[in-house]
Amino acid sequence: MSLSLAAQNLARVVWNRTAKLYRRGRHWTLRRRKDVRESGKHARAQVKLGDRGRDAAQHAYAGVVRTSRYWDRLRRRTWPAIAQDLSARRTLRAAAAGSGPIVLGPWLSEVGYETLYWVPFVRWFTRQYDVDPDRVIALSRGGVSAWYGGIASRYVEQFDLFTPQEFAERNEARRGDADQKQLARSAFDEEILSRARARLGLEDAAVCHPSAMFGLLRQFWLGNGPLQYVLDYTDYAPIGTIAPVELPPLPDRFVAVKFYTGRALMDTPGHREMLRGLVERIGRKYPIVTLNTNLALDEHADYVFQDIPGVITLDRWMTPQNNLGVQTEVIRRASRFVGTCGSLAWLAPMIGTDTLAVYADDHFLTPHLYAARHAYASMDAARFTPMDLALLDQIDLLDPAERWVSR
Repeated sequence: MSLSLAAQNLARVVWNRTAKLYRRGRHWTLRRRKDVRESGKHARAQVKLGDRGRDAAQHAYAGVVRTSRYWDRLRRRTWPAIAQDLSARRTLRAAAAGSGPIVLGPWLSEVGYETLYWVPFVRWFTRQYDVDPDRVIALSRGGVSAWYGGIASRYVEQFDLFTPQEFAERNEARRGDADQKQLARSAFDEEILSRARARLGLEDAAVCHPSAMFGLLRQFWLGNGPLQYVLDYTDYAPIGTIAPVELPPLPDRFVAVKFYTGRALMDTPGHREMLRGLVERIGRKYPIVTLNTNLALDEHADYVFQDIPGVITLDRWMTPQNNLGVQTEVIRRASRFVGTCGSLAWLAPMIGTDTLAVYADDHFLTPHLYAARHAYASMDAARFTPMDLALLDQIDLLDPAERWVSR
């Protein structure tokens, strides 16, 4: 019995010992597996951290590149504008210095730029630098001394310095060599200035040349600058001065009409037909005074509407020396002005005449319409209404046109 019991006890001890060793081995194995899993997680976490680090580094680098490019674009936009501003102001300050005479011009570019930008620019120039109008001589063409009222005390007519044919040929050559805009003083500019100085007996007169304005405002016209480009260098005000011009008796109430060819209103049979229809509709109710000049002084040509009852033409009253002055006075007396969007359409609201400005293509008009609306609001000008000629194909304008001119 004792031997059998001893054998059982030994077997039980062996079993217990084996079971304990098994449990220890299994526990160790499980711990090692867990350690391996944790190590794998840690390794994967480190890899992910490395990826995030690389992503962060790449993101930071991309940010640096974007910032660098932004500042480079800003520099390329800003520094030329600053340099242009400093250069122009230095030139203008030099022209205004002292107490001697100053010539504004010569003006050789489009009428629209003169009325909407140049005249407000030289008004700003004289006020900015406290220039007495008695020192100032305006140098332009077409009898526009009234436009410079309160700015210049004297006016020199360029068609008194050149024959119309000579002026047209020389100006056309200037445009062919460079640009319609006076971005720099050309040989023709210098000759006009020389003749004007000789005529005035002022060989040492300073010059405020349009190139200063064109340089400052050009980026706005190109769509690369804000309206502030214009507002910083212009002073808009109504034009109230009247230049004496000889005119025939005109109706007490009439509509002045001036349609001319150009990019905004190209000369096509369709446009001619629609414009004639508009003029006929207005003419059924009100007398019309057309402002055709019958003068070939620039690249534009007037639309001429013949055989329309009630239409008065003044071309025989106009000469190269007075044509713009005559048109200005007629528009001032008119109940309404209807014409191509541009040129005198910019002027009419400034002299107190409600205006319907017609166009067929506004591609180059957008910045000017933006500037004009702001200018008219700032000076409490007359009403200005631009109209796309295509509307005449889409709606019946008879009643609206008559209501518009009857207001």
